Amino acid sequence: MKELIEQIAARLVDYPEQVSVTEVEGENSTILELRVAKSDLGKVIGKEGRIAKAMRILLSAATSHGQKKCTLEIVDED
Repeated sequence: MKELIEQIAARLVDYPEQVSVTEVEGENSTILELRVAKSDLGKVIGKEGRIAKAMRILLSAATSHGQKKCTLEIVDED
């Protein structure tokens, strides 16, 4: 799942080399933390959060067959 989010985000941003996804494993779920360049943050969130929502839907569909629940967090580092 990490690679899926990395590939989607890298194609959306101006600085694909700054895209990173970190997996945080939990007991029942996995959290994917997406980090991009500050100037690209709006591009991965999208207007009214539509792109972020679409990535979360894809992630949910890809893990719906008995795997751990996977959630996406877009990290804004100041």
